[in-house]
Amino acid sequence: MKTLEEFEALTDTEEYFDFFDLEYDERLVYVKRFHIMKKYGEMIEKAQEQENMSDEKKLDFYKFSLISVYKNFENGYSPSAADVWSMYDNPSACSSCSTSSSCNDLEEVSSGTHACASQPSLSFN
Repeated sequence: MKTLEEFEALTDTEEYFDFFDLEYDERLVYVKRFHIMKKYGEMIEKAQEQENMSDEKKLDFYKFSLISVYKNFENGYSPSAADVWSMYDNPSACSSCSTSSSCNDLEEVSSGTHACASQPSLSFN
């Protein structure tokens, strides 16, 4: 039996499909990987908000969610331009921040462009 801990260790899109023993079109996953995982992540967040859900129920929900998201893309769902570009509204300023607004060391480096002051600067000298 698969565990929630095993699920939480997954990193690649294909690993999620393999974990649940789901068939998938490798070309579709290759092309739509980002969009599939973005929508899937949104659905996982909803399940994580449920405090009284057992690990088994969560895994069932995660599997159903992956099937649902994948089938939407398989049937021709295409995110709108607004959905695609909205991720660029608040890009991550550093690797440790999930959004630029959550970074405590954020500085404006030039007209609206921000960078995390705690990150080392790159030098090619």
